[in-house]
Amino acid sequence: MTENSTFKEQLLEHGKIIYTNVGISMMPLIRQNRDVLIIERPDGRLKKYDCPLYVRRDGTHVLHRILKVRENDYVICGDHNTVREYGITDDDIIGVMTGMIRNGKELNFNSFSYKLYYHLWCDLFYLRVFLLKTKALAKRGFSFIKRRVFKRK
Repeated sequence: MTENSTFKEQLLEHGKIIYTNVGISMMPLIRQNRDVLIIERPDGRLKKYDCPLYVRRDGTHVLHRILKVRENDYVICGDHNTVREYGITDDDIIGVMTGMIRNGKELNFNSFSYKLYYHLWCDLFYLRVFLLKTKALAKRGFSFIKRRVFKRK
C-alpha cells in the first residue's frame, strides 16, 4: 500500500487488504495491534453478523458488526461498544472482514465457537451492555479506592 493510498483505493485495485487494526471497539474478538484482519470488497448486500469496514461522514474508517439488516441501511455496533449506530448504507461500506489471523493461525468464521460467540454477544445485546457498563463501573471504583487507600503520605 502506498503512503497516500486509501483503504478504498487498495480494495478497488486489489480486491483485498490485510492489516492490523487500531482500537478496542471490537474486543474481545479483535485485539488491537495483534490480530491481522483480511478485508475484501463486499459482494452485494451484507448479512447480520458480518463485520463491514465503512467510512463515517467525518471520514473515519470503522470496522464493526451488523446487528440488523434493514431495507435501506444497517444497524451496526462494535463488539466492545454499548451504543448502536444507525443509517449505515451500502454506499458507506467499502469492505467486509472475511478472515482474521491470530498467532499465525486463521480464525475459522464457520466454526461452532465463533458462531456461538457472535450469537450470544449480539443477540443478548442488553446483557452485553450490562456487563460492559458493570466492568467500567467496577474499574472506576477500584481506581478510586486504590488512589484513596494507597496514596502516598
